[in-house]
Amino acid sequence: MLSVIFADYPMNRRLRFMTKSTLLPVLFVIVCFMDAFGQQKITTEQYIVQYKIIAMEKMREYKIPASITLAQGILESGSGNSKLARHANNHFGIKCHTGWKGRSYYMDDDEKNECFRAYKDPDESFKDHSLFLTQRPRYTFLFDLDIMDYKAWAKGLSKAGYATNPRYPELLIRIIEEYKLHQYDELAMKKGKLPKEQLVEEDHHFVPADTSSFTFEGYSVMGRKVYVNNNRKLIFAVANDNISDLAHEFALYSWQIVKYNELAKHDSLVAGQMIYLEKKRRKAADEKYHEVQVGESMYSISQRYGVRLKVLHRKNNIPIGVQPAAGTKVKLR
Repeated sequence: MLSVIFADYPMNRRLRFMTKSTLLPVLFVIVCFMDAFGQQKITTEQYIVQYKIIAMEKMREYKIPASITLAQGILESGSGNSKLARHANNHFGIKCHTGWKGRSYYMDDDEKNECFRAYKDPDESFKDHSLFLTQRPRYTFLFDLDIMDYKAWAKGLSKAGYATNPRYPELLIRIIEEYKLHQYDELAMKKGKLPKEQLVEEDHHFVPADTSSFTFEGYSVMGRKVYVNNNRKLIFAVANDNISDLAHEFALYSWQIVKYNELAKHDSLVAGQMIYLEKKRRKAADEKYHEVQVGESMYSISQRYGVRLKVLHRKNNIPIGVQPAAGTKVKLR
């Protein structure tokens, strides 16, 4: 099969060996194969990272707990991996119902070939979920509940008939507590602007890193945020990441990630670790010097500014393995 033939060769290089006459058919097969076997699935943690901000925005606007919105999205869409979510951007399992004038998607559910709402993007699905709950009389009593009481909301949704599974409240509550989704209720209700970057999480599911000095590039196929620093793309590792999986996700060889980040072949990655997807540059973008702080190393400075470690050592006449003292000014250009 194609996945076996090209398993150890990056996608961007595989295509160079194909003629124009074979490229389109092969791409079609690859897309179908990936869709059938779910190779682009994202984790629940990645789903939360991607949609927590919109869930908090909708909480402020429609008074629905962000924890409930996220938990329902995770449960109803299989963390964004369900057929309905992938093909119709429907994350909440909302059917067409009488009066729906938008796009539709048909699939078997409780009955054969049922009509589900289809959206242009997931954000539209999140908005429609909020409208669905606020505009239907059977959900009116939910808004008399304490907005911070996610357990009461979970039970209320079941009582109103959102789902037929009698364990629906239990499932929502378990998801909320396992992933600490109630923290987003507290964040949403605080005054001020909502953060646009990834948030630091107590359980280290997510990236504990300051990305304010980097340019946001977009999302990977796995829902991971990609940044640019010193004109080089990078990501931040999350819990349980490894070099091999990252290489597969970004169509690179493992040795490329090792080389670009001056790692050893069998190094383990830790949450928050900066990982470049391209070879770092020979000098910093703008900064001429960096004053070393307590706990910093030549490697951490190299990663921070996107400058190759060996070049950094050479510019400063510092032998490999020797670390500068705090207060030292390290030349970056």
